[in-house]
Amino acid sequence: MSWSCPLCNAPLERHNNSYFCPQRHQFDLAKEGYLNLLPVQFKRSRDPGDSAEMMQARRAFLDAGHYQPLRDTISGMLKQVNAANILDIGCGEGYYTHVFAEHAEHTWGLDVSKVAVRYGAKRYPQVDFCVASSQRLPFSDACMDAVVRIYAPCNPQELKRVVKEGGVVITATPGPRHLMELKGLIYDEIRLHEANSEVLPGFRLSETQQLAYPMKLKGSEAVALLQMTPFAWRAKPEVWEKLAGLETFDCQTDFLIQVWQRED
Repeated sequence: MSWSCPLCNAPLERHNNSYFCPQRHQFDLAKEGYLNLLPVQFKRSRDPGDSAEMMQARRAFLDAGHYQPLRDTISGMLKQVNAANILDIGCGEGYYTHVFAEHAEHTWGLDVSKVAVRYGAKRYPQVDFCVASSQRLPFSDACMDAVVRIYAPCNPQELKRVVKEGGVVITATPGPRHLMELKGLIYDEIRLHEANSEVLPGFRLSETQQLAYPMKLKGSEAVALLQMTPFAWRAKPEVWEKLAGLETFDCQTDFLIQVWQRED
């Protein structure tokens, strides 16, 4: 096991249903099987991360298969690098994570949202889930063969710390035309997503792939999609009503997938 204490960074060891570090910091397994490794002093709000409503909207949309091509593409990349230990940062309720686990010896899912992690742990017992901050990864040094970040922020120095030499970080970010039709309902002027200019210290960009395809959504699915995006905060009531009343809504996807390899 590669858990480390979020308070002192020492290794955690399991005793019955609790984990302890040498400093006797204690973290108990929830009944669903996940660990809460987000101390209250590291929280930015009382209940950080997605709410139950946002999680349910994402779950409904993803379970309908609209982002399965993205999941299949990243899963294929993980299979190619033959990663034994995989960490999914910003895993939500585990839609992507449980498929990644099919190609690994051990898979972890990390998210700041307790409600999402609780659901994922109940549904996918083959994954070790934790509530934790992506800015302070609760894992030992050089323990991961691969880390996946789908839209999730993270501390680059923490990625460098936990990924083994020769291991990879796979990121997925919005391409220029991602969800343009949805943005058109909300903004007077539609702007393309800016090109991803991310640089990961200690990593070399080894592969870039663009994945784009059209979606034909039901009105209820379009509402769920809007609910799971940052656009939800800007959408006026009439936008929600319009989407809910549509029989179909055509919307395009545009993902930028990059593979970063850890260098010495």
